[in-house]
Amino acid sequence: MPSAPLYFDYAATTPVDDRVIETMLACLGRQANFGNPASSGHAYGQAARNAVEQARQQVAERVGARADELVWTSGATESNNLALKGIAQGIGEPGHLITSQLEHKAVLDTVAELERQGWAVTRLAVDASGLIQPEAVQAALQADTRLVSLMAVNNELGTVTDFAAIGERVRAHGALLHVDAAQAVGKLAIDLAAMAVDLMSFSAHKAYGPKGIGALYVGPRARELMRAQMHGGGHEHGLRSGTLATHQIVGMGSAFALAGQPGDSEHQRIEHLSRRLRDGLLALPAVSLNGCDTQRIAHTLNLCIESRGFNSAALASELALSTTSACNSASNAPSHVLLALGLNESQARNSVRLSIGRFSTEAEVDKAIEVFAKVTAQASMALW
Repeated sequence: MPSAPLYFDYAATTPVDDRVIETMLACLGRQANFGNPASSGHAYGQAARNAVEQARQQVAERVGARADELVWTSGATESNNLALKGIAQGIGEPGHLITSQLEHKAVLDTVAELERQGWAVTRLAVDASGLIQPEAVQAALQADTRLVSLMAVNNELGTVTDFAAIGERVRAHGALLHVDAAQAVGKLAIDLAAMAVDLMSFSAHKAYGPKGIGALYVGPRARELMRAQMHGGGHEHGLRSGTLATHQIVGMGSAFALAGQPGDSEHQRIEHLSRRLRDGLLALPAVSLNGCDTQRIAHTLNLCIESRGFNSAALASELALSTTSACNSASNAPSHVLLALGLNESQARNSVRLSIGRFSTEAEVDKAIEVFAKVTAQASMALW
C-alpha cells in the first residue's frame, strides 16, 4: 500500500492536537461531563455550563476580548453570516458596505445576498501584492457606509491586512468593521481590547481544534445592532439558539489556549521552515511567489509555476496541497483571489498553495522541494 502524501495543507484544516482531544474526551461518555449546558437545575448541566464558560474565557484571553463578548457558532462561515446579516438587519435600511475581491466565499456570498436585499457594495481591487491598503478603504468610504468586512490573513496567499489601521479609519467614519480572522489565531497577535474592531470571526479547526465549532466576537458598538439568525431558545444571550456542543466548545477553548503568539519558539520554528521551503522552491526554474513577499504570515506560500507542461496533479501522490482554497475546490474554477491579483487563467490554474504548521518537519520540507524539483523538471522535458 503506498504511503500517505506529506501534509502541506494546514490552511485548509489542521489535525486536532492530542492535548485538545483529551479535553474533548472528558465530555463524551456516560462517566464524562455529558450534561446539557442549558440544564441549570442539576449538577450535570452545571458542570457542562462551567466547562463551556471556561472555554469561552480561554478563547477570550487569546484574542484580548471579554468572555461575554463571544458567541459560539458552528464555525467561521456561520460567524461571518451572523456578523454581516445580523448587523444589516439591525441597521434596517440598506446602506453601503465595503469588502474586497479577495475575501473568502463565506463573506463574498453573504455580501452578494445583502446586495440582493438593496445594499450598495464596493469590492476593493488590489494590485499584484494582494494587499488591502488602509488608504484604499478610506477612499471608498461614503456618507452611508455602515459596514466594512475584510479578512485578517488571506486564506490563499497568506498576506496580512493591516486591519488595526483600517479599523481606526472606519471607526472615525462611524461605520463598523468586521474581520474574518479564521487564518489568524496563533499566527498574528490579536488584542481586541486595543483594536478598533467591532466583529471578528474565529474557527477552531484552523488552530488544531475540532471542526464544527467557531465563535464570533461582538463588540459593544455592534451588540445593540446585532440580530440573531438562528432562533429557538434564546441561547447565547439571544444571539444564537441551539444546544451547545460541550465537547466541541471545550476543544476550541483548549486549542486557543495552546495557540502560539508571534515571537515564541514555535513561531520561530515555523519561520525557519518557511524560509527553507520558500528559498528551495523559488530557486527552481519558472517558480514565482504570488502576493506580497513581506507582509505575510510564515505558514502559507502560494506559488505560480509558469511551465506549460506543469500539472499540479503530478504532485498529489507525494504532497497533499491545494490548487485553490478548500471552499472553491469542488467547482474546479480558477482561484478568484489569484485572478484578482492580475494572473491570467492559465497562471491561476498553474498555482499551488503550500501551508505548514505545528507538526511539519524539516525533513518534510526538504522532501517537498525534492518533489517539486522532479515534477517541474519533468514538465520542462515534456515540452521538448
